[in-house]
Amino acid sequence: MTAGPGHRSSLHLSYFARRRLFLLLLGVPAVIYVLVVAVWPLAQGVYDSLFEYSLLHPATRHFIGLDNYLALATDPSARQSVVTTTIFTIAAVALEFVLGLGLALLLWRNGAFERVCLALLLIPVTITPVAVGLTFRALLAPDFGLLGYFFAESGLSNPRGFLGDPHTALAAMVMVDAWEWTPLMALILLAGLKSLPGEVIEAARADGASAWQRLVIVIMPMMLPAIFLALVLRTMDAFRVFDIIFATTNGGPADATNVMMFYAVKQGMEFFNVGFASAIANSMVIVIALFAALFVLLIRGADKRVNQA
Repeated sequence: MTAGPGHRSSLHLSYFARRRLFLLLLGVPAVIYVLVVAVWPLAQGVYDSLFEYSLLHPATRHFIGLDNYLALATDPSARQSVVTTTIFTIAAVALEFVLGLGLALLLWRNGAFERVCLALLLIPVTITPVAVGLTFRALLAPDFGLLGYFFAESGLSNPRGFLGDPHTALAAMVMVDAWEWTPLMALILLAGLKSLPGEVIEAARADGASAWQRLVIVIMPMMLPAIFLALVLRTMDAFRVFDIIFATTNGGPADATNVMMFYAVKQGMEFFNVGFASAIANSMVIVIALFAALFVLLIRGADKRVNQA
């Protein structure tokens, strides 16, 4: 018995329906993972931030609206953590950009020596931040540290060491962060350098432009997309720094390195103030989202200008 046209049409549609169902089922595990790992904790954090909620009294919740967010502006410790985080982020990213750009220019040539140096340079990136923090805590210890003992004995640092002095602890954290993440900045900028059209640079050289003029007038404008990408990645990561602070200074001394992420963890895990801790974490998420949106707009604008040129 031969199937009619209507039967063939139904088989055709059922095949595409089964195909769509198959593709949907392939994506379900990933969607569930994102919902469980990212969306649900974020939603729970937003919900908790609207309540006065303490783990000391888990059965008691008092709705207070945005009071936890307003406390960020009125609480002196919270305000200081915002200032400390801002200073750390700006200083670390700026230092890493300058050093990363210098390293990228030095490694621009595609020789065997440059490839070996690049491979060695990426070793710090492969080390976990906690291990980096513990290593530098030992190195900078004023009583037995390989570097800290020398600095303390020669009078170059406080007898308590760089990490024990409120005036130098944050600067030391910036240097530790730069040691670990400057290679990543250099790698991104090096990729941007290698993607530049060589004929444009050679034309500038033929026109008599000096090395500095070629860098400022020719190379840097064409590298803006790579520069913005490197800056946004490091800014978002530096803004939520926690690991090296926890492993070295634990937010001290005298709250000199008490950044926002560490302050949020302290409020939630030490003082059990889950509502306020959630408000701090959500504020950081909002700031990072604004950073990302701003840098995406800048990258698109820079990319359009480069393509038009």
